Amino acid sequence: MKKAIRKKDIDLMVYDFDGVLTDNKVLVFEDGKEAVVCNRSDGLAIRKMRENKIQQIFLSAEKSGIVAVRAKKLKIKAIHNVRDKKTTLIAYCKEKKYDLKKVLYVGNDSNDREAMKIVGYPVAPRDAHKSIKEVAKFIINVDGGQGVIRALYDRIILK
Repeated sequence: MKKAIRKKDIDLMVYDFDGVLTDNKVLVFEDGKEAVVCNRSDGLAIRKMRENKIQQIFLSAEKSGIVAVRAKKLKIKAIHNVRDKKTTLIAYCKEKKYDLKKVLYVGNDSNDREAMKIVGYPVAPRDAHKSIKEVAKFIINVDGGQGVIRALYDRIILK
């Protein structure tokens, strides 16, 4: 990331799940159940952000319960099975009275693009899709699933 992101400039941090908190891979078992691997340092960073009074949510297109299970453990709101992230984000911010210019959105793939274009702080992991890097104002020097949220925490809170 080139510019600084200051805690006082952020009302809400929005995280896509797959490709941000995971490496975008899924394990599929014979019985059809799925599993992903998350980085524990992201969980710690989410807790630390909460302790610093930064509001956070997961916004995911994923239909499986994995996002909800992880969100419950991390004590973060999850909005999942979302087809139109932009419209969903606008409605959520309107309801909660968050200024979109003070929203930081971390996304990695094309279904995040339109939502990222309307926020003040669009952020992408290093391995994000090219179309996302084109709209991101900040590129985290970490691949998805390798501590993206931890890197953000270090930049925003620990700098």
